[in-house]
Amino acid sequence: MFVKGESNEDGAYQKSIRTNILAQIQTKLAIFDPMLQQFKEHLDNHFPYLRNEPVLIAISGGIDSVVLTHICNELEIDFVLAHCNFKLRGNESDDDEKFVQELASSLGKKIRTTSFDTDTHAKNHKQSIQVAARELRYQWFQKVLEEHQLKYVLTAHNTNDNLETFIINLTRGSGLEGFTGIPPINGNIVRPLLAFSRDQITMFAIKTGIEWREDKSNASVKYIRNKVRHKILPVLQDINPNILDSFKKTLEHLNESQDMIDAEIQKVSENIITKDNLGILKMNIDEILKLSYPKAYLYQVLKKYGFTEWNDVVSLLSAQSGKQVFAKEYRLLKDRQFLMLTKTEATVSQNKVYEILETMDKIDIPISLHMQATKEKVIKSSVDILVDKDLLNFPLHVRKWGYGDYICPIGMQGTKKLSQLFKDRKLSLIDKENVWLLTDAMDTIIWVIGMRQDRRFSVSKSTKSILKITRS
Repeated sequence: MFVKGESNEDGAYQKSIRTNILAQIQTKLAIFDPMLQQFKEHLDNHFPYLRNEPVLIAISGGIDSVVLTHICNELEIDFVLAHCNFKLRGNESDDDEKFVQELASSLGKKIRTTSFDTDTHAKNHKQSIQVAARELRYQWFQKVLEEHQLKYVLTAHNTNDNLETFIINLTRGSGLEGFTGIPPINGNIVRPLLAFSRDQITMFAIKTGIEWREDKSNASVKYIRNKVRHKILPVLQDINPNILDSFKKTLEHLNESQDMIDAEIQKVSENIITKDNLGILKMNIDEILKLSYPKAYLYQVLKKYGFTEWNDVVSLLSAQSGKQVFAKEYRLLKDRQFLMLTKTEATVSQNKVYEILETMDKIDIPISLHMQATKEKVIKSSVDILVDKDLLNFPLHVRKWGYGDYICPIGMQGTKKLSQLFKDRKLSLIDKENVWLLTDAMDTIIWVIGMRQDRRFSVSKSTKSILKITRS
């Protein structure tokens, strides 16, 4: 049966697709394996926790996700369905939504649906339609998981999808991880159908009389994945009818190799990588250069941070201090004998000056400072200073330091440039970037915050009003 409200043209297309599929695989039905039992055993061996609590099933209306839904229902797994209408195929997209709603109703299951203006999102973010759709749906899945207090979302990727992804990565150029396949588990995303081929899924659907929706765009070779599916895989299957089984064995070997590499990288990194109290990753260049393959090591360690220009990364090993390479969210900085990894996202402007009025007792941006009157005469912590309030010119300012800045340090005669102060303290380039100054309205430095106080505002015997300033 077809979903109510679908067009005659679309209904004819859906029927035609089913007829063609049945004709192509009817000879295979004689050797059909009981997929339901295989899936049950696969679930028990690899995903037993999915039986213990409700899950979310991502359903498009296509054969893979519909079969996954029916199998989970047969095995009495508790689930909620989630469907995204990407508004890319007009009435067909709406018919898909109606179909999954009717399926949920027939199974007595809850369903969540949403729709996206995928085309606009792709244009605004300069993404392909496929990337935009993926980003939108996975972000929404996480929201639904939270709203329904569910732990896992199940998607219906199969072995064919895995092989297609492998070939696509091969054409684009990839490291070993690009050839280890789609992970069965990625955080809270679980793919229990990865062990099953498209033929197995299709035969199960036909054998059991399951109805599904067929996306017309799947027949087009406009998209790379479809071109691989319709042009390349048939040739590979002609060369080797058991290509999917061979592929599974290849994936197993590649994953074992990746596991071995990961273990070795972890062992080697113990002598190379440290992390400071700010979470900054520091890599010892001298130790990296002792390795037989520095570039391969850097790739394995840094690939998860989004770097792609690996020749530029390697060139940092011999570059001058201050050189940087950027990824989307991270940067790698050469600082003397270290490569330092930090996030690039800035929560405050490096050039902005933040104002503290005399009436204020605290600020939280760009850093947290607390001001209060006190009778204390001696500071007890490096996060506190005591100043003579009557010497202050309000409003006070918090800003970044510059190379012309200097202070008159307490306990010293004369002045000292901040650049020299930082050199004496052996601050890294990143440490220097994180230094904030507290100045008065005339831009005279009161405090190199958390580091050194200027004596021009210090408390004396004649001080009548003492202000305690604390970095919290």
